Amino acid sequence: MSVSDRGAAGLREEARAWLEDALSGEFAHVRGLGGPGREHEGHELRQAWERHLGKAGWTCLGWPERYGGRAASLEDQVAFYEEYARADAPARVGHIGEGLIGPTILEFGTDEQKDRFLPPIQRGDELWCQGYSEPEAGSDLANVQTKAHLEGGEWVVTGQKAWTSLAHVADWCFVLCRTEPGSQRHKGLSYLLVPMDRPGVDVRPIVQLTGTSEFNEVFFDGARTAAGNILGAPGDGWRVAMATLGYERGASTLGQQIGFRRELAKVIETAGRTGAIDDPVLRDRLVQAWLELEIMRLNALRMLRPDPGPEVSIAKLYWSEWHRRLGELAQAVQGKAGLVAEPVEGEFNDLQRLYLFSRADTIYAGSSEIQRNIIAERTLGLPR
Repeated sequence: MSVSDRGAAGLREEARAWLEDALSGEFAHVRGLGGPGREHEGHELRQAWERHLGKAGWTCLGWPERYGGRAASLEDQVAFYEEYARADAPARVGHIGEGLIGPTILEFGTDEQKDRFLPPIQRGDELWCQGYSEPEAGSDLANVQTKAHLEGGEWVVTGQKAWTSLAHVADWCFVLCRTEPGSQRHKGLSYLLVPMDRPGVDVRPIVQLTGTSEFNEVFFDGARTAAGNILGAPGDGWRVAMATLGYERGASTLGQQIGFRRELAKVIETAGRTGAIDDPVLRDRLVQAWLELEIMRLNALRMLRPDPGPEVSIAKLYWSEWHRRLGELAQAVQGKAGLVAEPVEGEFNDLQRLYLFSRADTIYAGSSEIQRNIIAERTLGLPR
């Protein structure tokens, strides 16, 4: 009997019990590790946890059983992600593989590609990163300049990617590049799968405001990958890349909101401790943040479906702007103490880190300006 046959309630109970047991023994120390601005925390331990999840069948729930999944419904998946977040389980090191490239391979990959790439993602054995943004092609992704050509049965890739999350620990990168000389904009792009351990791949960390480096620059200088490591047809990369972006806004966002709720609770607790809650303006901002978080969940549930359309940009715009405002509120409730780093090691506390990292939310994964354009043109049908 599949997970879907039992219903989300049954899966929720099963997941809650399994997580409570798993996070109380060997993996008790992974609770709360990782996340935005903290991806450096316990990486090896978190990858061991990823393999433990895979072995127990708690990764890639929506995938077909042939590739290690449970063929779970979206409702089932939401139930698991919510329980995962409530258990304060660690940030997933395999989320790019499971949530982005995995579903893309399922949609566009050949049987051979599915058999090669999906099982190691499900097991937690291979990690992925996303090769989209470039110095001149961030939100304007169609301006990609990284090039590739076929030579001796291999694609030879040359160019630069920027803001590549977790490239320093990834085994593979899915790279959007230009494979038709002279092509422009959305035309002539291809979607290649490139191993990160090959000659010609150079990863350089980018230090963030938080002092950590989960983002990277990646330089490809004649890096090679097999001719068969292409998703879709040559020149059809834009369509494949847009499908990946749709999966990025999937069921896991409901779990993300549990994390947001935990952050908001800490902000409210801090406001009570510092006396900031007595300020009527700050108190009003706290109430408004709670109300908007409730709206975020309802909106996400309304738009949740297997084939998300351009309206998912509404969700990205909403949560990123909300989270940035929460970061500002986190600083405000600390008062003057929020302006000073920890005295011993000069590190930031959780609320300071929230403020600093949330500045990036409205930029990465599609800036707010671009999301507004997508909503206007592709959802509302307004002119360019």
